[in-house]
Amino acid sequence: MHSMLNIFATLVLAITAIVAISVLAFYFITGVVPMSSSSAEASDVIALLKQAGLPEHAILYDLGCGWGMLVSALARAFPEAQIRGIEISPFPYWIARLRTRNLPNVRLQRGSFFDCDIRDADAIACYLMIKPMPKLASFLDTTLRPGTPVVSLAFWFRGRQVVAARKGPGLRGAVALYRWPAQRSDEPQRDGADSLVP
Repeated sequence: MHSMLNIFATLVLAITAIVAISVLAFYFITGVVPMSSSSAEASDVIALLKQAGLPEHAILYDLGCGWGMLVSALARAFPEAQIRGIEISPFPYWIARLRTRNLPNVRLQRGSFFDCDIRDADAIACYLMIKPMPKLASFLDTTLRPGTPVVSLAFWFRGRQVVAARKGPGLRGAVALYRWPAQRSDEPQRDGADSLVP
């Protein structure tokens, strides 16, 4: 019995180490640690997407969908929409697959969203980090149809004009809505408190 417990503990430790090493490796590749949005942050993303006035059968992408929390929330909030999540890191991707297995309007893809064709997007959501945001802005400039809503959680597009924003209390990440191609702005990233919605 004792040796079985040792084997089990060793197996759990090995799996945990493999997952941690994989997440760190993909952090060094992408500059993004897969983070899970809180339910309050997901609600803010959903509120801004509803404010943007999506078509009923919208195609909505979550770029870097991580562990699948935001994808799941979007699928429930927009049951008539097609929710497409893209994630490069394998372990978060498989957790997201598990989390969304009973949501018929979700399709997940493993890979870099920079290598994906997202020209059919009616809206984009993302929760990334600072490093990929300039490259993502350029990618969206050449990919999206004019007027496409883009909502970014916590990490905003520097030097791009925000249409509306929501900022929660405490450590909750602020969420920004853009209409792409987002006009370049000389104002600081989070100037214009009039656009913030509590």
